[in-house]
Amino acid sequence: MRTRCAVAALLAVSSVTPGAGQPQTRGHLDAPAAGAGAFAIPPATRTAAVTRTPFGRLPDGTTVDRFTLIGEHGIEVGLMSYGATIVSVRTPDRAGRVDDIVLGFDTLEAYLTKSRYFGAVVGRYGNRIAGGRFPLDGAAIRLTTNSGANHLHGGNKGFDKVVWKGEPFDRHGSVGVVFTYTSPDGEEGYPGALKASVTCTLTPRDELMLEYRATTDKATPINLTNHSYFNLAGRERGGDILQHLLMLDADRYTPTDDNLIPTGELAPVQGTPFDFRTPTAIGARIDADHEQLRRGRGYDHNFVLNGGAAGAGGGSGRASLHLAAHVVEPTTGRTLDVETKEPGVQFYAGNNLDLARNGFGRRSGFCLETQHFPDSPNHSNFPSTILRPGRTFESKTVFTFGVE
Repeated sequence: MRTRCAVAALLAVSSVTPGAGQPQTRGHLDAPAAGAGAFAIPPATRTAAVTRTPFGRLPDGTTVDRFTLIGEHGIEVGLMSYGATIVSVRTPDRAGRVDDIVLGFDTLEAYLTKSRYFGAVVGRYGNRIAGGRFPLDGAAIRLTTNSGANHLHGGNKGFDKVVWKGEPFDRHGSVGVVFTYTSPDGEEGYPGALKASVTCTLTPRDELMLEYRATTDKATPINLTNHSYFNLAGRERGGDILQHLLMLDADRYTPTDDNLIPTGELAPVQGTPFDFRTPTAIGARIDADHEQLRRGRGYDHNFVLNGGAAGAGGGSGRASLHLAAHVVEPTTGRTLDVETKEPGVQFYAGNNLDLARNGFGRRSGFCLETQHFPDSPNHSNFPSTILRPGRTFESKTVFTFGVE
């Protein structure tokens, strides 16, 4: 285990690799992994391994598999093929106690009946699209609506509700799973057949990396992210996340209307409850008298990361990885760093979680979803999310967990 028990996991680096003769539009993939060289790698205490076991069956009889990744220093990560979902991440606190620090369930049935995207890959378009419609190359595209009149996280049956094909691998101490799924033309209203993959790798450096790839045969929007809820105190201990200290490197955020759709404004955080540029308890201002907090019942907003926004139709605008967020849980000492090339991060404080309905209480977990902005296809001043034939969408995500 590293000094800060660095489980590097889930850091979003998104790009589109052009075909021959086409310009790069959404960043690069040649940046080094976050934190590379920052820690000495201790001797292995066990042999890395990946196991595959049945997790259950869907009502139609489809088998869902669970995969367990065991790192050389004892880190354990649980994944399942339904939604290419992170089921668990077990790491030690400053006293050496190991806890699961993401919200999840022990049975498939609970994911089918209680889940609010817990740990899943969401797509084709993570977050909201106003009215379930947008213009594309002169055509009016209509999507399914599943959040009032709006489209959320890919629709009624987004990527979180399909079974991905999972293939485990063991490569010289790195263990993981490659998940693949083909979304047919017209699924949830999206144009084009989209071939997507997510590769989850636990490395000898205690890094859990999520690498996304996708190609399409028609122009289509894409905005993939992972919807894990974190509670660094440990989910077994219960409790809310209001005492977690959060830093976000964002001078601006995107205000929303009453339906949580961005207005198009990039508003300054200075002088508002949205200023997390210095570490601040999540609960310090979450119920402040502010119209945006009333609309979201707390924090449920996209933050514009410094140096990450581009002009109309542009890409992420970031040449290298950048620390987007830092979180500390004071009682256990656990920390979470999020670095990204993405222009935004959705900070959601679990305002709508309900113990009876979801199995976890209100504000018992928080999400930091690195992303392009919500409703980008309807805002020409937001970075573009359109993937075209001949290009490859690629994204690499890493969160780094530690202890102080």
